[in-house]
Amino acid sequence: MIRLRSTLSRKIIPDRVNTDAVGQHSKILILDFGSQYTQVIGRRIREMQVYSEIVPFDMPADAIARDRPNGIILSGGPASVYDRGAPQIDPQIFTLGIPILGICYGLMLMAHHLGGEVRFTGRREYGAGTLQVSDGSQLFHGLGNEIDVWNSHGDEVTGLPSGFRVAARTTGSPFAAIEDPQRRLYGLQFHPEVAHTPRGREILQNFVYQICHCTMDWTMSSFIEDACRRVRAQVGDNKVVLGLSGGVDSSVVAALLHKAIGDQLTGVFVNNGLLRAGEEEVVQRVFGENFHVKLKYVDASERFLAALHGVTDPEKKRKIIGNEFVAVFQGATEELLAEDEQNGRAGHGGYKFLAQGTLYPDVIESVAIGGNPAHVIKSHHNVGGLPEKMHFELVEPVRELFKDEVRQAGLQLGLPREIVYRQPFPGPGLAVRILGEVTPERLRIIRHADTVVQSEMEASNWYYRVWQSFAVLLPVQSVGVMGDQRTYDYTIALRIVESQDGMTADWVRVPYDLLARISNRIVNEVKGVNRVVYDISTKPPSTIEWE
Repeated sequence: MIRLRSTLSRKIIPDRVNTDAVGQHSKILILDFGSQYTQVIGRRIREMQVYSEIVPFDMPADAIARDRPNGIILSGGPASVYDRGAPQIDPQIFTLGIPILGICYGLMLMAHHLGGEVRFTGRREYGAGTLQVSDGSQLFHGLGNEIDVWNSHGDEVTGLPSGFRVAARTTGSPFAAIEDPQRRLYGLQFHPEVAHTPRGREILQNFVYQICHCTMDWTMSSFIEDACRRVRAQVGDNKVVLGLSGGVDSSVVAALLHKAIGDQLTGVFVNNGLLRAGEEEVVQRVFGENFHVKLKYVDASERFLAALHGVTDPEKKRKIIGNEFVAVFQGATEELLAEDEQNGRAGHGGYKFLAQGTLYPDVIESVAIGGNPAHVIKSHHNVGGLPEKMHFELVEPVRELFKDEVRQAGLQLGLPREIVYRQPFPGPGLAVRILGEVTPERLRIIRHADTVVQSEMEASNWYYRVWQSFAVLLPVQSVGVMGDQRTYDYTIALRIVESQDGMTADWVRVPYDLLARISNRIVNEVKGVNRVVYDISTKPPSTIEWE
C-alpha cells in the first residue's frame, strides 16, 4: 500500500483510533475566509495522511454536523470582523462539540462571536515574531517554550471570551494563542501553515492527531477504492466518455475508470490542433495498444482554429475551447452510439457521462474565493469552460486531489513513471501559450519551440527535476540580425518552474549553459523567432501559465 508522501518534521502518532466517524475516514473541514494560505492549510493536513476539504465560510452548522468532521479549521482572510459585508460564520458551529482551530481572521471571528474583545488596529502586523508558550497547552505539546512564528493580521484580540485562557503570547500581543480546552476551541493570531513558522506543522499535527483524534487513513489505496465505488454508484449501467489528452490527469482518470467500470469507458482523443508535436500518435499508441482502453480518435483541428479566429482575450479563448470540446464530444458520442447499434453492442445504457481530470487546484482557482467573485483567478478548461446546457453529466473522480496526489494514484494504478511524471500540460493546449490570436503560423512557431525546450530539458536530465518547462510566444516583434540581414521577428519567453502542487511556484535557477543551448537552438531552428527571454516571476503574484 502506497501512502501519500509525508514531510512531517517529527513523528506524532494519534493516541487512539478514531471511533467518532464509523464508516468514514478522518476528515478536517477548512472554512475558507479568503486567505491566500487556505490551500496551504489543506496541503499540510493532507501531508499528515488525513483528508482535508475546503468549504465555503458560510457552510451552515447543521450541514457541518451531518458531514461529521473530526475537526474544523477557520482560515485567515483579508477582511476585518468590523468591515461591512465581512464574511461571517454560523455561530452555532461553536456548539457542535467539534474541535475548532481559528487562524488569524478565524481567531477574530471566534473571539467576536463568543463574547471576547477584538480591536481594529487599522494596520497590519506582518512578519516574523517569537512566541512565548504557556505551560499545559495541548496545542503546543512537545514544542518547548519559544517558537518562531509568522504574523499577518490587522485586528487583534484584546479581551478573552468566557472560558478561554492564554496559551501563548508575543511581545506585540498578549493573546497570540488562546484556548478553551473544555470546549476544544483554539485560536492562533499567527499562521502555522506557512514555512516561515518552522514548527507550525507540529502545531497542526497536535491539533489534528491529539485534539481531533484523526487517524492516518488518507492513503492512495483507500482513495482509489472509494473513488471506484463512487464512480460505479454514479454511472450504473451507463457508458462514460473520457477526453484523453496524454497528460497526467486524464491518464490517471483513464486508468481509474478502467479499473472501476472496464469497457463501459471509451476514451475520446480530440485533436484540437493545439497539441504538442506528435501527441496524437503517442496517445493512440499508449492507451489503445498498451492499456487496451477503447479509444476513438477525432481530428477537429480545423473546427477549433476556425472558432478561435480573431480572438485575443484569454478568457474568451478558454470558453471557446470548452464549448467546442463538449460539442465535439457530443458528436463523437452520437457516432459511438450509432456504431454500437450497428454492431449489436448497444447494451442497457447510453453514453450519458463525460469524465474529466479536474483537480482540486482547478476547482479552487476557478471558484469565488472567500465568497468574493472578484477573486476568481481564471477559468479552467475542466471547470469554467463548459456551457450551462450540457448533454452530459460530469464524472470527476480526482477533483479532490492535488497534483502530487494524482501522481501517487497513477503509480498505485500501475501507470509507467514516464506517464505519471510527465509535466502538466494545460487543457486548452498551446492556445494559452500564444499571447494574442491563435493562427496556424503562430502554432507552428510555438510547437517547434516547445519541441526544442523539451528535448534539451530531457537531454540535460532537468526535465523530471522541475514542475514545468515550456515556451510562450509573445506578440512582440523586435529587430535582430541573422546572416548579415535585418530581421523583425517574434520573441519566445522561456518558463521553467518548480512546485509541489501547482498552487505556488518559483522559477528554477537552471545552469546558464542550458539556457544558452535552448536559446541558440530556438533562434537558429525556429523560423520567425530572433529573441528568447527567461521568465523569473513566482506564483503568486504571477500564474504558471501566461494565460
